[in-house]
Amino acid sequence: MNSEWFKEWFETDEYLNVYQHRNESEAEVLVDLILNSISLERSSKVLDMACGTGRHSILFARKGFDVTAVDLSWNMISAAQKKAELENLQIKFIQSDLRNFTYSSKFDLIVNLFTSFGYFESDSENFRILETAYDHLNSEGYFVLDFFNKDFIEQNLNPESREKIKNGEIIQQRKIDGLRIIKKIIVTTSGNSKEYFESVRMFSKEELVNELIRIGFAIEKTFGDFHGNKFEQYSSSRIIIIARK
Repeated sequence: MNSEWFKEWFETDEYLNVYQHRNESEAEVLVDLILNSISLERSSKVLDMACGTGRHSILFARKGFDVTAVDLSWNMISAAQKKAELENLQIKFIQSDLRNFTYSSKFDLIVNLFTSFGYFESDSENFRILETAYDHLNSEGYFVLDFFNKDFIEQNLNPESREKIKNGEIIQQRKIDGLRIIKKIIVTTSGNSKEYFESVRMFSKEELVNELIRIGFAIEKTFGDFHGNKFEQYSSSRIIIIARK
């Protein structure tokens, strides 16, 4: 499997088909949780790191924030731009690999949401994303990381799921291999099959918190789901960390 699997996979129409069910109301709940947990003026600068198709970026822009959104995939940025244009929202979209991302101005809030972390082979590459967030924050600025909970995944892994789509089916097969969760996606349409892979490094809450503190962040709050419930090691589906520079 290609260690840079995300470069091909995120540019495909199949990716958008697999994840088209992503819940808009779920994104609204998470954005509200973030904004209710921090103190931020509505004209503040927000950076969405790994913005995907712009679900969260658009919600922040609707609320009056000055939003910049970055993603590696031109395919997803294009989809996000179309959505923003339909609402006449002024969002600055940037195509960039987060490992090399630099920007001239700093931000009051930076978010990395919906498990847009852990894709890279080495921990140093993965943690570089957290360092980049720190470097691009204003003093007293906030960083929010939303990641899956390793301990929950290990106990509740669904090895296979199937979903019917127009003229075909999407099969997702999941397994844990060492410290990574591997997903094989088989998309069959009109009798033709294509295979893709995802590979994400699993981190415990302690690993993430310790690294954020090492970089220089102060941990403000942690949650176990989008509704703001307390983090529980084995029963919480998410790790949501609000940190401050």
